[in-house]
Amino acid sequence: MGRKKIRRKKKNGFKKFWKLGFEELNTQHFDINPDGELVVREGNFQYNIYDIVKKYGTSTEIVFPTIIESRVRDLIDTFNAYIKILSYRGRFYYHYAMKANQNKEFVLPVIAEGANLDVSSANELFVVKQMIEQDKFNAKIRVTCNGPKTERYISLIEELRNRGLIVIPIIENHDELERLKKFKGEVGIRVNMDIKIDAHFDKKYNRFGFLEEDLLKIGKVRNLSTLHYHISSQIEKIDGFLKPIKRALGIYHKLKEKNPALDTLNIGSGAGIPFEKSKKLYSLKNLVNQIIKTAKNESDRLQLKHPNLIVEWGRYVVAPAQITIFKILTEKAIVNRTDKKWYVIDGSFINDLADTWGIHQRWHIIPVNYMNDKKLNKVWLAGSSCDSDDKYTASGSYIVLPHLSDTDDLYIAVLDTGAYQDSLASHHCLLSSPMKLIATNGEIKIARKRETPEEIGRLFGW
Repeated sequence: MGRKKIRRKKKNGFKKFWKLGFEELNTQHFDINPDGELVVREGNFQYNIYDIVKKYGTSTEIVFPTIIESRVRDLIDTFNAYIKILSYRGRFYYHYAMKANQNKEFVLPVIAEGANLDVSSANELFVVKQMIEQDKFNAKIRVTCNGPKTERYISLIEELRNRGLIVIPIIENHDELERLKKFKGEVGIRVNMDIKIDAHFDKKYNRFGFLEEDLLKIGKVRNLSTLHYHISSQIEKIDGFLKPIKRALGIYHKLKEKNPALDTLNIGSGAGIPFEKSKKLYSLKNLVNQIIKTAKNESDRLQLKHPNLIVEWGRYVVAPAQITIFKILTEKAIVNRTDKKWYVIDGSFINDLADTWGIHQRWHIIPVNYMNDKKLNKVWLAGSSCDSDDKYTASGSYIVLPHLSDTDDLYIAVLDTGAYQDSLASHHCLLSSPMKLIATNGEIKIARKRETPEEIGRLFGW
């Protein structure tokens, strides 16, 4: 009994060190077994990640659809709960932004839990058309259409509207406004608000939507039902949501004078993910409570009927549902940095985790095995391409991993890789994409095999 207590205490200490088991950090499903190996729990099922990569090899992405499902359910239930608690008289619609991850293994679980969709291109809308034709979902699903509208895009919008789908194009500019004048369904319009907030991906200039003063000059818009804006992604503070809502409701109020059918405010994306695990962000409950309260108070002040609310939080829902696994191939010295080493992985940050070098994304990286080792190295990670930018240095800091000399084969897991990385992936140096595995109902299924040299060559005409 005494030895078991000691083992559990040590295990819990390592679990805390690697930031596992914390709901506020999105690691509540992760744990360490007594052998120091990473496990992921799905209800009463448990996946030993070390056993999985020994069987399937690396580099590998592992998707957990139940995490997607639980996050969608929680999001919708939380909004509906606070709408009831605060006596808000508008409805809530969650629209999953497909650009976050268009893989079937991500989109179908989202839809299964009651999400609507937001698309940003003709090709994404074509996927929706395919799902309708295959009876993948109820035709009453709502689809908002963002992004620049090519003629092909608008023609597909019109086709699906004529089939009975609730498809709402969001008008971005005067050309789209003119083209959609005779559209028979609901339309939305996007405003580019001149407001700055604290956000990781904030941009100095925004090219989307109408400037506020230009929008208010337009007057009546046929079948206008939705005012849409998008301030930023990965918003760091709750105030970054509330200031834009107040500003947008002022614009909404003025638009509604000439557009009485206007009934919905789409506040876009923005909900943040604690990627680094070094600090907590806001809780979902606190965020939603403040959003509903602000929308209610501001609407009442303006004597407005409470608008329906839409959010398009894609990263928030899908990022925590995937981990990416690499094997450490070797270590190398770092010139003039005797306190750190290079660990070289059997994959590529440029190819597999493009946000690493594209926007200097910082990740939470942990070992898959030897998690209970006390002897750790300060390391930087290098990818397997020949590019000097193919690296992860934690923005000049470091990560800690077990000593390579003390291990047989060392594997690492990068957490929260479910958003954007697949659609941004490339084949620099003709490297293969990771295998993609789906972990569901206690079983592992292969969604995408690791590409062969012949398959990669064919992509480039060989």
